[in-house]
Amino acid sequence: MEHDRNALIPALSALADSGRLRMLRLLERAELSVGEIASALQLPQSTASRHLKTLMDSGWLSRRSVGTAHLHRLADDPLPEPLRGLWKSARAGLGHSSQLEEDDRRLSSVLAERARDAEAFFGRVGGEWDQIRTQLFGRAFTAEALAALADPSWTVADLGCGTGDAASLLAASVKKVIAVDREPAMLRAARKRLENTNNVDFHTADLESLPLQTGSVDVAFILLVLHHLDQPQKAVNEAARILKPDGTLVVVDMTPHERKEYRELMAHRHLGFSPEQLEEWTNHCPLDLAHSRPLRPDPNAAGPGLFVARFSRRENP
Repeated sequence: MEHDRNALIPALSALADSGRLRMLRLLERAELSVGEIASALQLPQSTASRHLKTLMDSGWLSRRSVGTAHLHRLADDPLPEPLRGLWKSARAGLGHSSQLEEDDRRLSSVLAERARDAEAFFGRVGGEWDQIRTQLFGRAFTAEALAALADPSWTVADLGCGTGDAASLLAASVKKVIAVDREPAMLRAARKRLENTNNVDFHTADLESLPLQTGSVDVAFILLVLHHLDQPQKAVNEAARILKPDGTLVVVDMTPHERKEYRELMAHRHLGFSPEQLEEWTNHCPLDLAHSRPLRPDPNAAGPGLFVARFSRRENP
């Protein structure tokens, strides 16, 4: 009995850290290496290793070696009954949150990446071709090829254009790009980037008050901008105003998250947007939400999950 109590103390202590609880939750679902855990939880690998050692030492995990890699998982079968009860209670206490949903999406992406790596390992052509193609041709051609789907007669507005990344991709495929940003430094960088392009107009302006004619734009993009604005509804209203009937607004931004430090560190006014908020925007302007979905997580990204939403302008506001 004394031995059981002594074993229970470090096990209880290990559950006192939310990062280790999130780790156990994923390791209950999949057997993962330290690098995969770090990617799924957006932790430095050194931090992930430290948590794994604590969980191993306290009896929560099992580990096996595959070549030079070590794979970890929740020690389910040999887990003593007291620990099973502890984990059941701890897991229930986690509840549901946007952070856990992001963990799940990143885990799915990590496992999908592993599957692609496995194909390459076993010599399948598809797994090898991605690397060969990148070495020969780089990566930029895919985005530029997709941009060619745009109608060459379009006028496109890049609202909150930043340094002109999207504008530079679109300019070669459409009649005109209107690049708008409120920060002069951003526009200077965009002008420099696009100095050899003659179909891009630049405007320094707030997105809540655009210097553009009503019904003058076929497609508008607002990419990772709305979370910086005090009143994103006003920017969406202005985008709707400048769109032609049946025009399209594309928004990319963050899904709801709990990283409150972003408010001070990066001047974020909003911690992501929910599907309900997207629908609410359409109640105050002549837009319909045609489609929205979470974007596939990038295991190498450190930020919250993203979504893409496509709005269509109603013909009769």
